[in-house]
Amino acid sequence: MAEKDIFFTEEGLQKIENEIEHLKTVRRKEVAERIKVALGYGDLSENSEYDEAKNEQALVEERIAKLENMVRNAKVISEADLNEDIVNVGSTVKVKDMKTQEVDEYTIVGSAEADPLEGKISNESPVGAKLIGLKVGDTVEVDVPAGLVKFEVLNISL
Repeated sequence: MAEKDIFFTEEGLQKIENEIEHLKTVRRKEVAERIKVALGYGDLSENSEYDEAKNEQALVEERIAKLENMVRNAKVISEADLNEDIVNVGSTVKVKDMKTQEVDEYTIVGSAEADPLEGKISNESPVGAKLIGLKVGDTVEVDVPAGLVKFEVLNISL
């Protein structure tokens, strides 16, 4: 089964690469030191510090493998690839809730980069998926956990 592309902005991919570097150069050494210290406590069959350090080592290695897989399947969306006329991954979109008249701004990013608290929503989320391909003035209904919401696209920027 082929892996699917994981969309990133240039900034998002750099964050992932920085995390990999940190895990490999800093966290691996810290965990290895904890294992070394725990080995000094003697009998491994009753050594909880050793068990915890080995579990932490497994988690660090799992995270590195997951991030490296994401980088291998990364598709970087640069501003040069984008068109301000159509919503796509990498676009910042200003939308108005037609019922409440509330205006929100979202940046559409790949799922690995999503952070709703920063206004970064995934292209795979209900709202993100429905906004992809729209133009200024278009309206769309989105089924969200709170119910059906109708949005109008007010502005698209990079």
